[in-house]
Order: sequence, then C-alpha cells, then structure tokens
Amino acid sequence: MNIAIQGVKGSFHHKVAQEFFATDVSVIECMSFPTLVDQLITGKATAAVMAIENSIAGAILPNYALIDQHHLTIEGEFYLDVQHNLMALSGQDMSAIKEVWSHPMALIQCRAFFTQYPSIKLVEATDTAGVARQIQEENLTGIAAIASATAAQIYDLEIIAHQIQTIKHNETRFFIVSTKEKQHNEAFNKASMCFTTDHKRGSLATILNVMSDCKLNLTKIQSMPVIETPWKYAFFVDVTFEMYSDYEKAKKVLAIMSTDFKVLGEYKNQKR
Repeated sequence: MNIAIQGVKGSFHHKVAQEFFATDVSVIECMSFPTLVDQLITGKATAAVMAIENSIAGAILPNYALIDQHHLTIEGEFYLDVQHNLMALSGQDMSAIKEVWSHPMALIQCRAFFTQYPSIKLVEATDTAGVARQIQEENLTGIAAIASATAAQIYDLEIIAHQIQTIKHNETRFFIVSTKEKQHNEAFNKASMCFTTDHKRGSLATILNVMSDCKLNLTKIQSMPVIETPWKYAFFVDVTFEMYSDYEKAKKVLAIMSTDFKVLGEYKNQKR
C-alpha cells in the first residue's frame, strides 16, 4: 500500500497517514494537491490523504474541485489536532530570525503571534515539513519554519516557540480519497454529496427540508462556483444519520430534486 501525501515526511499529512493506516505506512511525497491526484489516477498510489478544511482558516475549495472533477471516492475522514511550532537550527533565538517560511495555511493560523515581531518577514512555501528539511539540508541560519514537533525531530531542528497558532484548539479535517468505486456499507453513518440547484426561490431550502424530513443531520455545507457557468454554484454537503435506510431514501429524493447530484463518499463519522 502506497499512500500519497501532500508534503514530505514529518508533515501533518504524513502524521494522518500514519494514524489512519499504520506507523510504518509507505508514503509518496507530493508537493501539490494536483500532483497527489495524479499519483492516484496513474495507479502509483493506493489512496491519498487530502486536507479539506481547518477550524481556523476554513475550507480548502480547490480540493473540493479536485475530488469532484476527478471522480475521487472519499473513503474516510480524520480530524487532526494541529499544533504549530517555530523551529530553526540549534543555537538561535527569536532575535536571530529574519524570515519565517511555511505553508500559507500555517502562516494564516499563526499570524497573531508574529505581530510581536514586525521585522520578521513571512514567506509562503509549499509545505511545512518541506521547509524544515530545507533548513537542515542547506544549513540555513536566520530562517525558521512553522511545522510539527515531528518535523523538528526528523530534521534535527530546535523548537524556539511552541504552539504558536492563534487559537490553541486548532483542528484540520482530512479526507482519505481513492479512485475505487463507492462502497455500500450499512455500518457507515456519514456521507459527502454535491449537487446544483435551479435559480428559483426556495430551491436550496426545499432540498435542506428533504434532508431534515429524512432524519439527516447537516454537518457541513459549502458553495463553490461552477466554472463553466458564471454565477451558478454547486453545493457540497456532509450529512450524518443513524439509519442507513433514511439516508438511502434521501438520496433517491435528492437525485430527483437537484441537478448533477453525486455521492462523493460514504464512511464512518470520526468527529470526536
């Protein structure tokens, strides 16, 4: 089993792969999410770990589009408590740091911390752990990374500030995706779906009422522009349910009442 991850070993995607599959899982490092999807489509990866939203920064819309456009199947979800740490080569403190490199999401989640240090330049990079590795390999002084404690351990960096994210309880939700056909399993109690609606008054409200009538609990709704049709939007929703039969009934009705209705995945609800 080869699992594609965004980033390198020591990244948060790597940690999710280890916790969802196994500690010694074989991973394929990808520097972008489109590259990650390519690994799936070409068959080089069995499955992939893909961040989809963060409790501070919100949804990662391009990843919803990748799942939809490439007909990927969501096999599961995982919520990771994300703790961001500032790290650099040993022997340095905050006064020595001139620039901090990290993934844009990490920078957003830690921006308040750096208001104390206006002279430090924040630089966007492709991956948190990737920056940690670069600092170690190129022996970069004056440069710090925002990454996980695991990355600091792997790349022999010193943590100079712990848990610098603005909101201390910071979770990222990940999808486990593959190119397999959707599996039917009555033990599943959560599903991700997408659809579009007509431009008529109450169209979306009617669909939401159907979900409620069928005893589905709406846990997430996200709109995204339909690129081919200006000012038309697709809706991505997550629902939980107690009875699989209620969910099956809702699917049949929603397929009739909406346009381009798709089930993206059915899986176990992992929300703690």
